Amino acid sequence: MERPSAARIYDYLLGGTANWAIDRKFGDAVVSKFPLARDLARANRQFLNRAVRYLTKQGVKQFLDIGAGVPTAGNTHQVADELLRGAGQEPDVRVVYVDNEPVAVAHADLLLNEEGDATRHAVIEADLRRPDDLWQEVLDTEIFDLDEPIALLLIAVLHFQQPDTDGNDVGEESVARLRELLPTGSYLALSHATDDGVPDEHRVKLAELKAMYAESASSSLIFRPRTAVASLLGDFQLVEPGWTWTPDWRPEETGPQAQRIRFPTPAHAVVWAGVGQKLP
Repeated sequence: MERPSAARIYDYLLGGTANWAIDRKFGDAVVSKFPLARDLARANRQFLNRAVRYLTKQGVKQFLDIGAGVPTAGNTHQVADELLRGAGQEPDVRVVYVDNEPVAVAHADLLLNEEGDATRHAVIEADLRRPDDLWQEVLDTEIFDLDEPIALLLIAVLHFQQPDTDGNDVGEESVARLRELLPTGSYLALSHATDDGVPDEHRVKLAELKAMYAESASSSLIFRPRTAVASLLGDFQLVEPGWTWTPDWRPEETGPQAQRIRFPTPAHAVVWAGVGQKLP
């Protein structure tokens, strides 16, 4: 609680209010060092919007949003419900939000109590580093039906290190286990910051940003090359348009409430994104 939180910093960059002075001070330092930081966060949020809309159109009714952070406008259940209502359908998408940050979970719980549906929405405090425990807690909500596909959302999560007790990052192993647990037909939507293929000036700033998080924030950054990010989908079949920078992933799916972001080039967004499906 005495260090800036990745979840609350992200909320601040998105214009949210569930953050503290320590988070805002750090966020301002990030923006001072990297002026595009707010746009990067918004473009990543826009990818969430597009992925949820696309998957809802594919008939997905269940979303597991891990590392959901502090709930801000345009969260997963809001996007899905907006789409269905716009199509004249009764919203029936079920969402379980997961985070290991107590403040984020508390705010999500308040939001769902105010505007959610207890039969369709839940939030739990759990840790990605313990995927089997996390999965059991998700099942304990009784929100999901394992006879139906689930869309696992790992949006801007894995570029934060997931250290075990020895300090080794176990993010890849945790994702691999979750892929095993997902029912056939499920999807994995993933976005991850990278310094691979970005403009030279961004590469320098990303190195400085990594040092800032390591020194002061509650979570350290890890920038995997694009091939390593792509491997996080395992043998899931990549859906069109494949791996792209966030601005290029199905821009036609942008919802009416999503904020429009423009970059000099797509690579300026520095976040690599894709969606894959688990086939038999």
